[in-house]
Amino acid sequence: MKAGEIRDMSLDQLDDQLIRLKKEQFNLRFQAASGQLENTARVRQVRRDIARIRTIARQKQAGQAQKG
Repeated sequence: MKAGEIRDMSLDQLDDQLIRLKKEQFNLRFQAASGQLENTARVRQVRRDIARIRTIARQKQAGQAQKG
């Protein structure tokens, strides 16, 4: 997921996306532990997407705090 796509989302959409990615991360960890994980690169990709979403959400919240 690109940072530009994430910046276009609202805070509610970011929260929903974060929840979805956290669930996927859990499932990927479970697959890795049981030896069923095929795409190991997806673990890294999901982890970075989560960090990207958290960073942009924090920036948006800080921007709203300054305005209000």
